[in-house]
Amino acid sequence: MGMDEATWARHANPWSAWSRVTILPLLALAIWSRVWIGGWALLPVVAVLLWIWLNPRLFPVPDTTDAWMTQAVLGERDWLAHGDKPEVAHHRPTVRLLTGASGLGSVVLIAGLVWLNLSLTLLGLVLAMGGKLWLMDVMVRARRDLAAAGRDTVSI
Repeated sequence: MGMDEATWARHANPWSAWSRVTILPLLALAIWSRVWIGGWALLPVVAVLLWIWLNPRLFPVPDTTDAWMTQAVLGERDWLAHGDKPEVAHHRPTVRLLTGASGLGSVVLIAGLVWLNLSLTLLGLVLAMGGKLWLMDVMVRARRDLAAAGRDTVSI
């Protein structure tokens, strides 16, 4: 997505991060809309793709980093920089499990959308989104562990 430091700082706004939770359901609905509007379904798909790009650029940098979702976004960046450090080693199995669950959910979601199977689509959404949200909580805890150990954490 080509996010630079300024874009990441804006994405740390809880309004940005929480509104991104809408992306998978909106994308699923846009793809499913081919049933109702045929080839015109490309328009809502393009709109969702535009939303994916625009969202982290739309909101201002948050005034504070106290919000849970702000900590989750910053924690993701901390994990990318320090996920191999011993202070967060105990989080690695959970991160792998939740990343796998989200990935599996994405595969199930895609299958549901291809076959227009509502049960698979909803199961895929639950797995992908549930795994991601739980992972965000792990990122908050990992960020706290890194800070407690004196590691540099991302600031905005």
